Amino acid sequence: MKCHSTRRIAAILASAALLWTGGWAGSPAWAASGRASADAMAAQPAGRVDDSPRMAILSAFAPELDLLRARLRDPHAYTVQGVEFTTGSLEGRPVVLALSGISMVNAAMNTQLLFDRFHVTHLVFSGIAGGVNPGLRIGDVSVPERWGQYLEVVMMRETAPGRYRAPASKGAFEFAPYGMMQPRAVRVRSAEGTGIQEKFWFEADPRMLAVARGIQSVPLRGCDRQNHCLDERPRLVVGGNGVSGQAFVDNADFRRYAFRTFQANVLDMESAACAQVAWRAGVPFIAFRSLSDLAGGGPGENEMNAFLHIAADNAARVLLAFLRAWQD
Repeated sequence: MKCHSTRRIAAILASAALLWTGGWAGSPAWAASGRASADAMAAQPAGRVDDSPRMAILSAFAPELDLLRARLRDPHAYTVQGVEFTTGSLEGRPVVLALSGISMVNAAMNTQLLFDRFHVTHLVFSGIAGGVNPGLRIGDVSVPERWGQYLEVVMMRETAPGRYRAPASKGAFEFAPYGMMQPRAVRVRSAEGTGIQEKFWFEADPRMLAVARGIQSVPLRGCDRQNHCLDERPRLVVGGNGVSGQAFVDNADFRRYAFRTFQANVLDMESAACAQVAWRAGVPFIAFRSLSDLAGGGPGENEMNAFLHIAADNAARVLLAFLRAWQD
């Protein structure tokens, strides 16, 4: 009887406390309690929503995925934490399509969400990029061998006008700085649990690269839907480096620095983040990036808005040719 009374008193006190906090929140206590319960349920981890082995295809934003969505067969959409994933078949191969969102944190977060909820055998990124290598032109498709996070930097102390120094505790650096910005490797932990290591480059999968090298004959668009055409026919270039960071680059001097320092063909805002997540998960990765602009190297305004659709479709065309050539 005493125990029963104690529990009853505790329940009354808990209810009073809930009413009190509900009053301060300006809403009924039961409503606040209901929201809290719903939020807690939404936050619970969940398993896979689809167990079929699939090649995953990511793009950063909708226009980059338009051609692939149009070609997808037997689509089935899932929404997970506000992100839409669509399964189906492309060129006869089981795939899952999704948007990573723009920039590094979105790309990393949604790549991991993709791995958590689907059985991903390989990861492919298809999208646009800024051209850094002066030998590449708008509309060309670059398929880098490796990706680095070139805006992972130490902002160095200025010790004299135009002279900068990083703290000794940050160690040695592989790459030349840009003013006060000193690039450095990221500290990562592998899935094998071998401890923390410093790593700048995250490699594309060798087998996927080999298949990409064999599809040089893929027809690429040189004109947009309004029949505005590029001066030269676009090309597919497999190999070299790509770099990714949180900044949209439209600066000629920084473009020259990125090419000189990293020997980068292209720069974007997602690929290296996806490559890092794929590296940790042990998922083979490759990225097809078509030049929509010259990252500040052109003679006039940034070209992205003018050539976005040509570039997005060219990356997708190479991806479709890659899927046709891929052998399981």
